[in-house]
Amino acid sequence: CPHVHIAQPRERGQLPLALSEFAEKGIDLLVINGGDGTVRDVLTCGQAIFGDDWPAIAVLPKGKTNALTVDLGIPDDWTLQDAIDALDHGSRIWRRPMKVARADEPESRVAGFILGAGAFTKATQAGQSAHKLGAFDSMVVAVTGIWALLQSLFAGRGNAWRKGAAMRIGLGAADAPMAHSGHGDPAMRQLLFASTLERLPAGIKPFGALKAGLKLVAVDQISRRTTALVPLVLLGKLRGSLRERGIHQLAATQFSLDIDDQFILDGEAFPAGHYRIEQGPELAFVAP
Repeated sequence: CPHVHIAQPRERGQLPLALSEFAEKGIDLLVINGGDGTVRDVLTCGQAIFGDDWPAIAVLPKGKTNALTVDLGIPDDWTLQDAIDALDHGSRIWRRPMKVARADEPESRVAGFILGAGAFTKATQAGQSAHKLGAFDSMVVAVTGIWALLQSLFAGRGNAWRKGAAMRIGLGAADAPMAHSGHGDPAMRQLLFASTLERLPAGIKPFGALKAGLKLVAVDQISRRTTALVPLVLLGKLRGSLRERGIHQLAATQFSLDIDDQFILDGEAFPAGHYRIEQGPELAFVAP
């Protein structure tokens, strides 16, 4: 078809050229064939090319993890032709990716939708093992979630799943320190999870009633009794007195993260350091 242009970059460094050629052609729809990591790379490389003026975007869920397409309601068997048809006859769902940049290198921004640290980093590593066993998407969330829960219930405080990572979280433009419940070491957080997505795999609701915008949940080194309640929290069945128990759910315009361990953005590990996280441009995603 003369109106469909295909690019198959073999490595990340070839993405800017492919996207620049698409921009020169004035495309109306950018179709990404891959999972969350591929989407992260395309959005990151496209920042300097499209700025705040992106074409409509469609995502074919062909990766190991496809949290974005779960949020968008894209069926697993969606095809290129389905995406093209949806450009005129489907719906538009607007989402803003997070922009993550080192505090000392604000121009080196990476764009993505799911950020996690502490036990989340361990869960991602466990998820890689689950992939090798043939588990993907919601199944991975379930398998790694159960494993993390068991580790937190029965392991000692020194276990990596319960220990978490040393991190300081500053909220908003004022960089106000996030409150701590007093459970465990105040310099540590057992887990940090942030996203701009509104629906997550396996139906989990880590942010409670919060849906729109940039949302965070930070977990202190909570007690085993509170850990046993985590499944109810994830299902949205328990909301009262969570902050006193060491589970902080909130929305923020932006936040800073000073962390001494790796963190994960859409499946890829990034090194320890001081980072600022804010929302990127509003993007129109094509959906059925």
